[in-house]
Amino acid sequence: MHREIVHRVFASAGQEAFFEGHVHALNVLGGVPTGKVRYDNLKAAVARVLGFSRQRVEAERWTAFRSHYGLEALYCQPGIRGAHEKGGVEGQIGWFRRNRLVPVPEVDTLAELNARIDRWDQEDDARRIRSRPRTIGEYFAAEQPLLAPLPEEPFETGRLWTPRVDRYSQICVRMNRYSKPVRLIARTVRVMLHASELVVYDGREEVARHERLIARNGSRLELDHYLEALIRKPGALPGATALDQARAAGRFTPIHDAWWEAAVKAYGERDGTRALIEVLLLSRHLPHEHLVTGLAAALSSGALTSDAVALEARKTADTEAEEAPLSAYSSMCRAAYG
Repeated sequence: MHREIVHRVFASAGQEAFFEGHVHALNVLGGVPTGKVRYDNLKAAVARVLGFSRQRVEAERWTAFRSHYGLEALYCQPGIRGAHEKGGVEGQIGWFRRNRLVPVPEVDTLAELNARIDRWDQEDDARRIRSRPRTIGEYFAAEQPLLAPLPEEPFETGRLWTPRVDRYSQICVRMNRYSKPVRLIARTVRVMLHASELVVYDGREEVARHERLIARNGSRLELDHYLEALIRKPGALPGATALDQARAAGRFTPIHDAWWEAAVKAYGERDGTRALIEVLLLSRHLPHEHLVTGLAAALSSGALTSDAVALEARKTADTEAEEAPLSAYSSMCRAAYG
């Protein structure tokens, strides 16, 4: 194939990212290369290099992945000799870094960065390499029919874990801790670890989803997972790590704090905090932005109960629902009459 490059950024460099990058690239290409594909001797694919030959003992899951997609691997020689066998790839990575990642893009999430990278890759189809007569996209369009079809069934790229939920309603995966709903304490759950996230199942039900931690000895604690326990012991909320993380993530806003402070003044520390926890439980049924609007409205009117917050939040939802058809109608009129 002349040159069709697909880029992807992951938070980790493990086997899960290696597989997910392949799946993304093959889906973008719309098929599977039928010739040999060159690979470094990376641990995600190669368990052991056999002398100075090109024979390798492959990682078991990589062999399964290759077989699923029908990929034929050609492993480069170890060391500097191998770098010369894929000079085109090395050079293209350098070009992409200099032209797309300098200066470093400012984004809030990896998903946003990858969406931008996808757009750059699409724009790259219109580029000509030096004096070649066709664009990258034109060369690829001529060669795409040579690809083998993608398999009908997907390959599970994540790695399965079956940890036990401890008494703090947390599990440990790769030396990091993640929270689960307190009702699962002492239960064994299924965890699918992906390159950038971790998904937890109780049976077939998804019960938690966390952004994956890369460094060791970290924690991702979801405040919602602890609410049933906190409503019985509201005094534990002010010092909770989950509360600190919710603040840092913007899920527990200054409006929450102001409403909480007012509720404590009105009802006392224990009952005021319990009232706040009842409000937080509403987030399971109401959109976050509607709940914050409801908190602000209830605070301004001095209505310091979860019922009042729910009422104000639903008013906001109803108003938006009424305005949506009008907004759509206005857009149609502007399109029709200029």
